[in-house]
Amino acid sequence: MKYFENSDITKSYYNSILLIGNFDGLHIGHQKLFKKAKIFQKNKKIKIGVLTFDPIPKMFFFKNIKNYRICNLNQKLNLFQKFNVDFVINKKFDKSFSKITCYNFIKNILYKNIKPKYIFVSNNFRFGNK
Repeated sequence: MKYFENSDITKSYYNSILLIGNFDGLHIGHQKLFKKAKIFQKNKKIKIGVLTFDPIPKMFFFKNIKNYRICNLNQKLNLFQKFNVDFVINKKFDKSFSKITCYNFIKNILYKNIKPKYIFVSNNFRFGNK
């Protein structure tokens, strides 16, 4: 499994299936999303990647929340490995990223940098700040 600190990835990971979210602890809903991506991947020569955020947005916006995480980064990466993820992008969630619009997130992060072919998100994921 390849690990990227930011959204600048190498070309060999373009045109992949990309799952986007915090994925803290990989609860049953997350597991269903990973399983759906695996089923979708079947019979396709395509990689599966994860775009996740650090810190978790809730911890960024509410500084008084401590120990909100279920697992640390190493534990999260181990869980991703169990689901045979090909690559992980750990995007820093900071002040400037928190202000990105839906349009700019899709255009500048997803389309220009990561270039996924398919995107999987849970029903409560939001693209951009509004």
